Amino acid sequence: MPRQVLADTCVSISELKKNPSAVVSQGEGFPVAVLNRNEPDFYCIPAAAWEEIVDRLEDVELNAIADARQHQAIIEVDIDDL
Repeated sequence: MPRQVLADTCVSISELKKNPSAVVSQGEGFPVAVLNRNEPDFYCIPAAAWEEIVDRLEDVELNAIADARQHQAIIEVDIDDL
């Protein structure tokens, strides 16, 4: 069954093997779909894009924790007691 390609740029695994840095550059900061037998096998993204994705996922996790704790009782703490 064909799968949707979620990138504007596609390359073959052979192209990736020849010059991985050039493949990443072709995406101009966006993901590059790496095809195996004309099907997307994986996506290649620059390190900066991956770091941004991880940061956003961490933000989503922290927001979920904050939302879950929103209705918890407030505990007063004096800084001198710490």
